Amino acid sequence: MNLSEVNQTDQCLGFACPERSVSTAVYVFLYICAAAVVLLTVFGNLLIIISVCHFKQLHTPTNMLILSLAVSDFLVGALVMPTALAWMIESCWIFDTCYCLIYILTSYFLTTTSIFNVALISADRYFALSNPFLYTDTVSVSTMCIVVLCNWFMLLFYNISLQYFNGHFKNLDMCPGVCFLLLDEIWSLVDFLLTFVFPCAVIIILYGLVFVLVRKHATAIRDLKVHTRDHTSANTTDSMKSERKAAKVLGILVSVFLACLLPYFMYTVLVNAVDIKVGSFQTVLMLVYLNSAFNPVIYALFYPWFRRCVKITLTLQIFNTDSALINVLS
Repeated sequence: MNLSEVNQTDQCLGFACPERSVSTAVYVFLYICAAAVVLLTVFGNLLIIISVCHFKQLHTPTNMLILSLAVSDFLVGALVMPTALAWMIESCWIFDTCYCLIYILTSYFLTTTSIFNVALISADRYFALSNPFLYTDTVSVSTMCIVVLCNWFMLLFYNISLQYFNGHFKNLDMCPGVCFLLLDEIWSLVDFLLTFVFPCAVIIILYGLVFVLVRKHATAIRDLKVHTRDHTSANTTDSMKSERKAAKVLGILVSVFLACLLPYFMYTVLVNAVDIKVGSFQTVLMLVYLNSAFNPVIYALFYPWFRRCVKITLTLQIFNTDSALINVLS
């Protein structure tokens, strides 16, 4: 994720902080809306974290990936979005250059981690559906935890390298009122391929294969109906409902994911051919952050177990003895 090949002189022209042109009431309203978005992101992902960590029935390999996604999205909401929204409302970077460096590193690291968590979830679901017996024998909670930790450390190393080789640890000079990471042409291409093309290709291809496998399984179940008694029709109907639900969730997942990320990466690719405007850049960047607010809805609110966990958590039943053993999947 980057703004590449921007001449430093051109970057600084016209980027002085403008005078605030909105009324105080509108100004306050914007900050209230920003606070609401941050709270939605933070508490939505926090509920997922609490649910997966507390209830032992949810300690599965797939849920470890969902937990990793929720943690990265929670940190985006807590550490990145408040600063980004303040920058967007003020139309100016109001913090110092040192904090800009921290903000860029944190933002890039957490958003790329969130993207790769989605890719890992797609790989996990495809493997579990295509080879269920092998998946059960080889993939455990501890194995998945190792995969998650490796993912986090590799992406942290990559993002530190990205900033180091582009001079951000060596030179903190920047134009007043802006906070951009400028990449050279090579790093721009590498970053685009690694943080967008590769994970998006994995997600689209694997979820497409998952959809095909689900359709095949449903077709096989319908064929069995011919050779079984009538009491199996209820199971067949339930399977068809599950098929439609899976297709719906997968469609929403891919659509929202691409809708949030595609405008930003298209902007960074075309940035050499168009004039850079801080406002438009902030808008497409905010879509990337908002994906962290949408993920709790996509990965959790569609499933009954999450609603049960939320109810138990909000009613403080999690503090009861043996509450971790409550059956939330029934």
